[in-house]
Amino acid sequence: MQGIPVLILSKESRRTTGREAMTSNIMAIMAVAELLRTSLGPRGMDKMLVDSVGDVVITNDGAEIAKKIEVEHPAAKIVIQAAKTQDSETGDGTTTVVVLIGELLKKSKELLEKGIHPAHIVNGYRLASEKAIKVIKEIEISVRSDEDLKNIAMTAMASKVVSADREALAKIAVEAVKSVAEKQNGKVTVNLDNIKVVKKEGAKISETKLVKGVILDKELAHPDMPKEINNPKILLTNAPLEVEKTEFDAHIRIDSPDKIQLFKKQEEKMVLDMVEKIVKSGANVVLSQKGINDIAKSFLAKNGIMAVARVNKKDIERLAKAAGARILTSLEEIPEDALGEAEKVREVKIGDSKFVFIEGCKNSKAISILLRAGTKMVVEEAERALHDTLFVVKDVVEDGTFVVGGGAIEAEIAKRIRDYSESVSGKAQLAVKIFADAIEVIPRALSENAGLSVIDIISELRKAHNEGNIYAGINLKTGKVENLLDAGVIEPTRVKVQALKTASEVARMILRIDDVIASKRKAPPRPPGGPGGYGGPAGMGGFGGGMPPGM
Repeated sequence: MQGIPVLILSKESRRTTGREAMTSNIMAIMAVAELLRTSLGPRGMDKMLVDSVGDVVITNDGAEIAKKIEVEHPAAKIVIQAAKTQDSETGDGTTTVVVLIGELLKKSKELLEKGIHPAHIVNGYRLASEKAIKVIKEIEISVRSDEDLKNIAMTAMASKVVSADREALAKIAVEAVKSVAEKQNGKVTVNLDNIKVVKKEGAKISETKLVKGVILDKELAHPDMPKEINNPKILLTNAPLEVEKTEFDAHIRIDSPDKIQLFKKQEEKMVLDMVEKIVKSGANVVLSQKGINDIAKSFLAKNGIMAVARVNKKDIERLAKAAGARILTSLEEIPEDALGEAEKVREVKIGDSKFVFIEGCKNSKAISILLRAGTKMVVEEAERALHDTLFVVKDVVEDGTFVVGGGAIEAEIAKRIRDYSESVSGKAQLAVKIFADAIEVIPRALSENAGLSVIDIISELRKAHNEGNIYAGINLKTGKVENLLDAGVIEPTRVKVQALKTASEVARMILRIDDVIASKRKAPPRPPGGPGGYGGPAGMGGFGGGMPPGM
C-alpha cells in the first residue's frame, strides 16, 4: 500500500497550510485595518462608498463602512463581523476595534518571522488583554454630573459631519437618553427603541429639535379634520375602520339593483356604527394601525376628530406607553380607561411633507428627535452620528463610568503592560511587550490623521504617563499633549473594554489557524427538461426552477 495517495478532499478544494495560511490571513486583515485607519478620530478622512447601482454614501463611520464594503477573503469577513458586533454592543468604537486587530496581527507577524510559535503569542496576548481590562477598571472615573454626559456626546460627534453643531445635539442626546432611562432592581436601563429619530432634509442641522412625545411621519386622514387639539383623548387601535376583505376570494351573487344599494348601505352602517362608538367614547384623536375608509374619514372629520391611518406598529406601541393608552383590537367596546392623554396633538407642515406631533404625553418615556440637515446625504450621515451619540450616552448612563479619550487610556495601558511584562516568563513575555506597542496604534493614528509629528507626540505622551499624568492625551485642537479630563475629551468605559476584548479574541483566533480549506462552490443540479420534464429550463418558473431529479 506504500506510495498510494489517499484522497480526503475533493479535487476542486483548495488548501493552504502552515506559514502561508497565517500570512494570507494576516495580510488580508491588515488591508482592512489600513482602509479604516485613516478615518479614525476628529481629523480622520471620509470614504466614498459606491454600490453596484451607483448609489453613493460618504462617511467616516466605521460601522457603515463595514456594512457597505464587500470582502471576499474569509479572514477579512471575520474582522468585518467583529466591527458589526462592536457596533451592536456599544454603538461606537468600530474603527478602533478593526485598527487594533490589524496592529496586533501586524506585530505578531514580526514574532512569527523570528520563529516564535503562535501558541506563545496567543498566550501572551491573553495575559496582556486581561491586564489591559484591569487597568481600565482601575482608572475609570464615575460620572459626576450631566456635564460629563454632554462631553461624552460631544466627543462621539467630534469626527462626524455634525461636529460644528455638536454642542446643541449633545444636549438633545443627553436629555433624550435621560428621559427614557428607567431604574429596575437598583439598575439603570435605557431602551433606545423609545427614542424615535425622524429625519427631514431642507434645513440646518442646528434646527434639530427634541419632542417629548411621538412624531408620526404621516398626515391627517382627511383635509377637513382639525389641525390641532389640546388635551386630547387618544384612541389607539389595530382594528380597521373599514369593511375588511376576506382572506380568501369570495363572490356575492346579487340579482337586482335594489340589493346592490342594500349591500352598500349595510357596509356604510357597519362603518358608521364604529364611528358612533368612537364619538360616544369621548375620543377626539384616532390612530389606527390599519386603514380608514372614505366614509369613516368624512364622519370623523364632521365630528371634529383627528385621525391617522396606517400608523407604524412600533409607533402605536410607543404611543401606548407614552400616552397611557391601551391598543384596542376591536371597536365593539371602547372603555374610558383605554384612552390615552397628552398636552397637544397637531399636524405640522415641514417643507413639502406633513407630520403629526403628539406632544406632552402622560408618560415621558417616549421621545422623538426631528433631525434636520441640508441634503439627503448629509441628513443620513447625521442620523448615523446621532445613533452613535445616543448609544454612548446610554452606555455611560447604564454603567456610570467613563475613561479619558484622545489616546490617554491607550497610553496608560501600554505603559502598565510594559511594566507588567517583566513579571511574565518565557516567550510569552515577547508577546505581552508587542501587545503594549500595538495598543499605541490609536494615539499614532490620531496623530497621523491630524498631520502631527508622530515621533514627537508619542515621545511626549510616554513622558507624561511615565511622570504619572494618567489623563495625558493628544488635544487635536492644539496639537499638544495635555490633560484631556480637564478638556472634556472622554469616552464610555464599555466601548474601550469591548474593543479590547474583541480585538484580542479575534487576533488570537486568527493566530490559531494554520490550515485553510476552501471548497469550490457546486452548481445547483440541472433539472430534467424537454418532453416529460418539469416545465422547461431552470429559472423559467413552475417546476423548472431547480427541483432535483427524482422529486
